[in-house]
Amino acid sequence: MALTKLQAESLNLADDFTFTGTVAGAGGNNRPAFHAYLSSDFTIPNSTNTKVQFNVETFDTDNCYDNSTNYRFTPNVAGKYYVYFHTLVESGNTFDIYAKINKNGSGIAEVPAYNNGSAEGVNCFTTIDMNGTTDYLEAYVWQNFGASKNIAGSSPWKSRFGAYKIIT
Repeated sequence: MALTKLQAESLNLADDFTFTGTVAGAGGNNRPAFHAYLSSDFTIPNSTNTKVQFNVETFDTDNCYDNSTNYRFTPNVAGKYYVYFHTLVESGNTFDIYAKINKNGSGIAEVPAYNNGSAEGVNCFTTIDMNGTTDYLEAYVWQNFGASKNIAGSSPWKSRFGAYKIIT
């Protein structure tokens, strides 16, 4: 394909240009990706790491999130992933909350929050390498109120879990 030198004085930015070639090495996509939330409030016991069972998918581009059995994301493409977890624990009392993201059963990101007497939202996020075959991600929460507490559900924005592949 021949290149034509454009003279600055002859370039009209109002013109439409049709490209008929291809570009190599550009673009990409953020797949696989998913976003899930709770269909209703979810009870977490006191002083116990509890996997949050995000059972409603807003989207799951490649069917890599299990929203009915293991409640985990197992991407089928190797690469770097941005993963996020937000939980809203409702109460009228003081207690500590920890939101944690696990990879293959071990913690990779943990965020504590202290509740001062109202609902407390906790955001946990990180970037992690995934092998595209056996690696998986799960969301856990822990609280120490002394009794069970509810995580707010029934909305994609109250408590949520998601991830997507980063284009590198």
